[in-house]
Formats: sequence, structure tokens, C-alpha cells
Amino acid sequence: MTTLLIVDDQALIRVGLRKILENEPEMTVVGEAGDGEEAVASARRLRPDVVLMDIRMPVLDGIEATTRIVRAQPSARVLILTTFGLDTYVYDALRAGASGFMLKDAPPEEIAAAVRIVASGEALLAPAVTRAVIEEFARHPPSAPATPPPAVAELTPREQEVLDLLARGLSNPEICERLVISEATAKTHVAHILQKLDLRDRVQAVIYAYETGVVAPGSTE
Repeated sequence: MTTLLIVDDQALIRVGLRKILENEPEMTVVGEAGDGEEAVASARRLRPDVVLMDIRMPVLDGIEATTRIVRAQPSARVLILTTFGLDTYVYDALRAGASGFMLKDAPPEEIAAAVRIVASGEALLAPAVTRAVIEEFARHPPSAPATPPPAVAELTPREQEVLDLLARGLSNPEICERLVISEATAKTHVAHILQKLDLRDRVQAVIYAYETGVVAPGSTE
């Protein structure tokens, strides 16, 4: 059973999300919170598997609440739900440790599917989200170190190719097509990359690749 905490400053939104998610047989909502500070306290007390997090809230916003929850409970997965456009918030949300990002007006079945994805340990990294991260780095490139971190040297040449494609927003099927490999092989390469670089998921891999200078913002081709 996947336990959920719903965080939104609008009671109507919380009720709607609860109805959607409690219709799913393998999910149960264990709590709700109306602001970021309450969310942090509730997550500490209830230890949910997945937190559905709004961004704009009183007292403490969703970005800072996500940072605090993930720092205190690395196993917790945060799925950002917002009515606001991707390009404004996506980078900060993902950098804070969120595992996915969805708009609140997504169909109920897509929201439920997103919860299942992040609960399983995967990252919900839609191409539009990845592009937003890449564009943010293109606008404000970080001061990358002169040489890549030592852990990067542990990657095989093929794993480095996969990391490059992953950071440019390609899905596993697209990586398979580009490198002419099976999906099982692509998944294995991604798993090895995350393990060697001590990263939690694909979201962290994308951010790591740009922040360390392993991949430079540019064409996604």
C-alpha cells in the first residue's frame, strides 16, 4: 500500500485529490496539510511514501518544504502539483529534490499514474520538464568545476553516452533507438549510472550532468 500526504493551501484541491487517489486500490491518503510548514511536520510524523506538494503556499512555500522533507527523509518521494507554468518553477522544484512535476489540471488517471511512478522509485521526467531544466541551465549556466568529479571516470564509455542522452531529455525508448540497444539494456545502463554517481533518480542525473559540466547546455539532437 502506498501512503500519501496531500499538501495544498486550497481545501477544495485537497478534497479533489483525495477522492482521485483513494479510488486507487493500492493507495491511501494518511494526511493533508495546508501550508509548507505543516507539510514538513506532517511528513515527519506520518512518514508517507509520496508527498503531493503545491508550490505557492503561505508560511512556507512548496520548494522549501520539499527541500526540508527530502533532507530529513531521503526515502520520501515528492510529486509537485501546480497550476503554474513549467518554466517558472520546474528547475527550483527538481533541484529541491522533487521526483516529478505535474500540472493540477492533468486528468485523474495521469495523476494516479504519476504517483505510482514516483512511488516505485522512478522519476517522472517528461520531455517538457527536461527541456525546461536544460533551458534554465542555458540561461544561467552554473560555474562548473574545471574537471568532472572523479566518480564520472567510473562510467564506461557507453554509460557516458547514455548519461549524455538522458541529460538531453531522451526517454529510454529514444535512447534505445539512438544507440540501437534493447530497453532492458538501457535500463541497466541508467541503473549503473545512478549507482556509480550516487544519485537517486533520473532527475538528479540530469541536474548532476549540467552542474558538474559533464554535459553542456545546447542542442538536444
